[in-house]
Amino acid sequence: MKAEIGTSVHLPSAKGLLDAIVHAESVGIPAFWLTTGAGPDALTVFAAAAPATRSIRMGTAVVPTFPRNPVVVAQQSLDIASLAPGRFRLGLGPSHAPTIQTRYGLPYERPLEHLREFVAIVKGLLAGGTVRFAGKRYTLEATLSSGADVPIMVSALRAGSFELAGEITDGAITWLCPARYIRDVGMPAMARGAERAGRARPPMIGQVFLALTENEAELHAAVERGLTYYPRLPNYQEMFAAAGLPEAREGRWSQAMIDATVIHGDESACAAKLDAFIETAGCEHLIVSVLATGSDQQSSIRRSLDLIGRYATAR
Repeated sequence: MKAEIGTSVHLPSAKGLLDAIVHAESVGIPAFWLTTGAGPDALTVFAAAAPATRSIRMGTAVVPTFPRNPVVVAQQSLDIASLAPGRFRLGLGPSHAPTIQTRYGLPYERPLEHLREFVAIVKGLLAGGTVRFAGKRYTLEATLSSGADVPIMVSALRAGSFELAGEITDGAITWLCPARYIRDVGMPAMARGAERAGRARPPMIGQVFLALTENEAELHAAVERGLTYYPRLPNYQEMFAAAGLPEAREGRWSQAMIDATVIHGDESACAAKLDAFIETAGCEHLIVSVLATGSDQQSSIRRSLDLIGRYATAR
């Protein structure tokens, strides 16, 4: 099955991410995705990366909506789109209650309702003209100087968010969802949402981590270092349970959970596992997120990006 291959890298500095984006383009990776959490701001980094690159597509996976204003996000997206015409995709998501409440000190209420209104406002502004919106979460009137063709996608973890993606957006972005879960839960839910809106199902953007190592100790250390947080979140626990991995409710990684969400092994094994993930999930896009291993993190990241570039080119 054909799928666009992208990547994401987690680094502590904007300069490091900019260098990674430039390198990813140089090795033939078609797309680069950035999260926005404790690290550098994705929209700021992409604004810097736009004039430094020529062809690589850039997408947020995702911008948390509760701490942001939709008019500001639309303006930022318009600016990036003007710097990188046809190359920017905006991924939005409500994040999770512990993150929003603890990190930002904000209430976390009715996340899908909030996301629906946020998307409607951003979509209207990017279409050009004036938006007059009166909802349960936002009441505003705003105008941007122009519009831009920016696909708007949303994060999807449980069936309700997949349905929302199918109904009103240009795609669903998964995170740590096993391939079988995407196939058995995500795809049908997206189809239901699309059918309700009388439209074709938009693309599924799958995501998987890549740990380029045959050393089990290095693998587990990398998971512990980079992914410990996720099994502690109730929404991820329930997603994993629905995927046949109920041990996630214990709040830690099992080997089965790692095998379902982290591609690991040597280069040949990783390529074969990526093929299998795409075929099982049926996704039109795949974000291969680099999980650095070993003592030399920079070398691990570069080797991983080089492999992803070769893999993308071969497909």
